[in-house]
Amino acid sequence: MISQIRKDAETRMDKCVEVFKSQISKVRTGRASPSLLDGIQVEYYGSATPLRQLANVVAEDSRTLAITVFDRSLGPAVEKAIMASDLGLNPSSAGAVIRVPLPPLTEERRKDLIKIVRGEAEQSRVSVRNVRRDANDKLKAQLKDKAISEDEERRAQDDIQKLTDGFIKKIDAALAEKETELMDF
Repeated sequence: MISQIRKDAETRMDKCVEVFKSQISKVRTGRASPSLLDGIQVEYYGSATPLRQLANVVAEDSRTLAITVFDRSLGPAVEKAIMASDLGLNPSSAGAVIRVPLPPLTEERRKDLIKIVRGEAEQSRVSVRNVRRDANDKLKAQLKDKAISEDEERRAQDDIQKLTDGFIKKIDAALAEKETELMDF
């Protein structure tokens, strides 16, 4: 039973780290990356559809993304969705291809992005700690039902704490990597 609680906690903590990494990958550095537009939803026949399902997004060069929309009539809707996003990008249509130039990052904007990434990191740490709390609550319930002894519960809590510390270190490492990436000119 204890190993099942630990395995469940480890799986959930791993998901927290993965979500954090995917969130910070959307924060742009200075290079054009197709994953930058992953979170954009386009209004398509009355429903919000991910841009990836409606168009092909490629990095044309280090400062430009090129979007080839499968249905040409969606071009204006795609442009509108990109402008409405909080990315601060201005797409320009050139026939069948929509080009999205990425402006160079200023020092001030880089610091703002670092604050955003640190906020995401703190949210991820909190979610990992919430998983730890849930696992500890399950252990206390087992102790109360006399399914495990106090010693087993204590050892399991220590094990869960070590697991939590390891996943928080992974989040901190990803954060440090992203910060250096943002500060590189």
